[in-house]
This record gives sequence, structure tokens and C-alpha cells, in this order.
Amino acid sequence: MQHAAQVEAHSNHPIAVAIVEAYTENIDIPRVADIKEIPGHGIIAKADTRIIIVGNDRLLHRENIDHPVCNIAGTVIHLAVDNTYAGCIVISDNLKEDAQDAIKKLNAKKIKTMMLTGDNKNAAKVIAQKLKIDQYFYELLPEDKLDHLERIISESQPGKVAFVGDGINDAPVLARADIGIAMGALGSDAAVETADIVLMTDNPSKVVTAVEIAHKTRKIVWQNIFFALGVKLLFICLGVIGIATMWEAVFGDMGVALVAIFNAMRVKN
Repeated sequence: MQHAAQVEAHSNHPIAVAIVEAYTENIDIPRVADIKEIPGHGIIAKADTRIIIVGNDRLLHRENIDHPVCNIAGTVIHLAVDNTYAGCIVISDNLKEDAQDAIKKLNAKKIKTMMLTGDNKNAAKVIAQKLKIDQYFYELLPEDKLDHLERIISESQPGKVAFVGDGINDAPVLARADIGIAMGALGSDAAVETADIVLMTDNPSKVVTAVEIAHKTRKIVWQNIFFALGVKLLFICLGVIGIATMWEAVFGDMGVALVAIFNAMRVKN
């Protein structure tokens, strides 16, 4: 735990934050150097004279480190010291209180939900079942997520695809999605800077709120467009037959603008 916390203290990934919080001792950060964060794999760093490897199963295979197979319903973080397997840390994701309600409301709005995750199959299956998500894809690298998103976008035409993420691995997908939504409190800087929308409270239910605001805004925009064009067309016709006066012209200009502004203010409610 000490080695893992020393290395993960240099990352703001949610898994790294969880490991650092679980290690209750003081972390001697200056002892760690040559930090190399590998997206979708983990971190390799040097602590004193030892090479510390903290990451998933793919990282151990990448570094040719022998290790046991861990089929556990959770996120497994492996640790190796000087290319020798030292053990693993298992992290189980806790669903946010409003996560199930958020998925239920999105489905009620006929918005289909899928899950793209770098976690193992067992962890992904447990979370998907709790959230009642039919389609989920697991053990995905950043480029794998991007490939899946490209396929989803092509199959969803002419609809739009939104992606919600928080980690550095999600940055490419957030950039490619029609709408990228980042979790701001725990999200990495790369994810926050890439996203179109940032949820500062990290509550999944805010995604539903964003959708509702977007629908209401779109409705009001069209109301203002039709109202403005209708009034303008009416006064053009009145002007052609010589009925419109200066006061009607003032209303047709300034009055229409004020009505549109007051109508748009309803979005605040």
C-alpha cells in the first residue's frame, strides 16, 4: 500500500485517489521520481532505488511480469517491485445514490444508454446489472473506446451521441462525441478541458437535468423564431396595404425583441 500510494499520489485518476485515501500514513512524495503514466494501463515510477509498477493486468503483460489471474468482481490494481509481482489491491465501485434513477429517467426519455469501461468483465457486469444497462463493453483502452464510439455514432444517425466520462482515458472519446460531458469534481484536467459540458457536482442525475434544459431551451428558441417571423410578416403585409403606422412599426421591432427576451427568461425556471 505504501508503494502504491507513493506512486498514485501523482495522479488525479479516481482509482489513484481511492488508493491514496485508503493509505492512512503520510506519503513521502519526494522519494518518487521518473513517473510515467500510461493511459489505459497504469503508472511506472522509481521510488528510491526500486522500480514500482502499479496498474492493471495489461500493464503486467506489457512489462512481461508473471502474475496470477484475478477474476474478482471489482477493479484489480496489480503492483510489482523491481519486475517481481508483489500483490494486488481490489477496489469495488460504489454506485452514486442517484445513478440508478438517472439511467431510469434517461431511458424514460427514450435515450439509450451503454457503458464503456476499462474495468474487467466481472466488475463491468455487476455495475451494468445494478444500473440495468443492457449493453456494456469492458477492458477497453482509450483507442478501443474511441472505436466503439465511432460505431455507435454511425449506427445512431441522424441522432446525437453524448459521452459521460472523468478520466484521462476518456479525453479522446469526449472530444469525438457529439456532446462530451465530464465529471468536474473527480475528473482529470484532460477530461474537463476536452468536454463540452462539465458537471461540477459529479451527480449523474445532472445529465438528465442538462437534457431537460436543452429540450426546454430548444422549444423556447423555436417559439421566438416563429413569433418574430410571424409578426414581421404581418407588419410587412400591413405596410404594403398602407395600414401600418409608426407605432405598429415600433412594436414590430422593439416590442417583438422584448417579448422574445421575456419568453427566453422562462429557462431560468
